[in-house]
Amino acid sequence: MDGPKLSDGPPTHYRSVFISDVHLGTRGCQAELLLDFLRQMTCEQMYLIGDIVDGWRMKGGWYWRQSHNDVVQKILRLARKGAKVTYVPGNHDDRVRDFCGVHFGGVVVARDAIHQTADGRRFLVLHGDEFDGVVRHAPALALAGDLAYRIVLSLNTHLNRLRRRLGFGYWSLSAFLKSKVKNALQFIDSFEHAVSAEAHRRGVDGVICGHIHKAQMRDIDGIAYINDGDWVESCTALVEHSDGRLEILEWATMRSWSMIERARRIEAPETIELEPAPGLESLIA
Repeated sequence: MDGPKLSDGPPTHYRSVFISDVHLGTRGCQAELLLDFLRQMTCEQMYLIGDIVDGWRMKGGWYWRQSHNDVVQKILRLARKGAKVTYVPGNHDDRVRDFCGVHFGGVVVARDAIHQTADGRRFLVLHGDEFDGVVRHAPALALAGDLAYRIVLSLNTHLNRLRRRLGFGYWSLSAFLKSKVKNALQFIDSFEHAVSAEAHRRGVDGVICGHIHKAQMRDIDGIAYINDGDWVESCTALVEHSDGRLEILEWATMRSWSMIERARRIEAPETIELEPAPGLESLIA
């Protein structure tokens, strides 16, 4: 699907936007693509569904490009302009859970949330890590898995740099590997059923989550299961239209990398190392 050109008319307006698993502060974060998406839309409500800033990785040192800072500033600007922004922390930014109920620059932190669509459906909004047995019961194994995942993402970064030079679009090596590994498929299926069961227990129509980096919309035992994906592999967001219709946007597919490179050359320096936005350190320290 072809997205709108950078020079086309006003931004697209959505009733609600859901993003998760951005992992700001890591080399695998596709901040330029996310920033491009944020510049091409407006919304009445935004949900940040966890792992927005990668506190696990940043404990070992900062990697903070200008584009990472720009993403934070763009979200804060949306809040200042009247969008209701709710931050539901995940496992990589779990320290933010200590601030549930607190407002930061117009962004309210919540353990989870209930979102009602324009057509009256009620959705439980959560990150989902509490339904991941490895994260809950084997944290050392989770950290080892995170290291292996970062290695794959590093390979993914180099591979896509080569693909851009050859004129090809973005492609996720890590997503491809997960789709081919039986244990990964079993884990994803178990996770999807577990969060859907929680939505059923809470008496809502569906669940919107993140955590497993796999964008998906499907029915599970009468519950609408929706995962908004991530911004290190699939580069996807969930949007709600004015009539309540929900849609997953595959932004890397909709936008060509040549457009991203053009925007970067025009609007920002190639790369700089800098401190994060004011106040961000307190959320992950």
